Amino acid sequence: MNDRDHDAGKFLAKAGWANAATSVIAGDASNRRYLRLRCGDDTAVLMDAPREQGEDVAPFMRIARYLADLGLSAPRILASDEVHGFLLLEDLGDDLFGRVIHADPGKEERLYYAATDLLIHLHRHDPPSRLGVYTAELMADLSALAFDWYLRSANGPDMAARENFISRFRPLLDRHASRRDVVILRDYHAENLLWLPDRKGNARVGLLDFQDAMCGHGAYDLVSLLQDARRDVPVSVESAMLAHFQDSGTVHPEAFEAAYHCLGVQRNLRIIGVFARLCLRDGKPHYVDLIPRVWSLLQRDLAHPSMTSVAPAVHDVLPEPTAEILNRLKSGCATVPTA
Repeated sequence: MNDRDHDAGKFLAKAGWANAATSVIAGDASNRRYLRLRCGDDTAVLMDAPREQGEDVAPFMRIARYLADLGLSAPRILASDEVHGFLLLEDLGDDLFGRVIHADPGKEERLYYAATDLLIHLHRHDPPSRLGVYTAELMADLSALAFDWYLRSANGPDMAARENFISRFRPLLDRHASRRDVVILRDYHAENLLWLPDRKGNARVGLLDFQDAMCGHGAYDLVSLLQDARRDVPVSVESAMLAHFQDSGTVHPEAFEAAYHCLGVQRNLRIIGVFARLCLRDGKPHYVDLIPRVWSLLQRDLAHPSMTSVAPAVHDVLPEPTAEILNRLKSGCATVPTA
């Protein structure tokens, strides 16, 4: 038993789960680990978030409580150890949106309506205090991860191209996505949403992976939901959800459309860079297989008239993710030092 497992055992013993049977739950791209605990008919989830690997459970706890106060289904925190990075959480089950839809495609539109309704509800409430702001400067810098990691493996680094992109894109973010007045959960997609049909209203959508929440533009989480890196969302569903969101009366349709595509460019470039980094630095090559889908979504966003000034800064520099380039990425897996 290593030191981390020993600390986890002490935490669980103190919380009354010392004799629980454990099984691994598929994790995410972070350094967190999740275990399902079972004692008889009772279950819970252990979040193991090592501080020495840059993890911090405090933001998760703060946002979970905020969401619960709004009547939303974030996991209840049953026990916590902030010093060592352990949380014991309510088990919301395994019915991720992606799995439910795969098993019963007829439920797809219903689930996406529920997820969109949750965002409408969330955006009608003030963000919690002390929440960071997703500024244009930060968004532009994060979108440049595609130049830092994807381009460096595909064609080699190009700092001049990176700076040219940022100089063109940041003013567009200021122009089209300057509103930063709602909570954005930032990873609001089908693999982080659980279907809880026994609950009522917005509580039917279980929420995971929201610890990176910030204040941002109301279109951001819709981009996360409808331009999903992990599954193809039908255009008909995307169009219906955008119309439904705009019918809530909180946005101006033309301005919202420009913001949606601008934030789509931002998010999809960031994801391409992150997926390349997860392979090259962190030794997780399977994320490379998702890049072509994200690239296709990026092309749709760049084609919007509001993106005319920045499109060449992407098209002229970043190559299409051909099989050759994707294989080049995978061949460099885990070759870039983490420090």
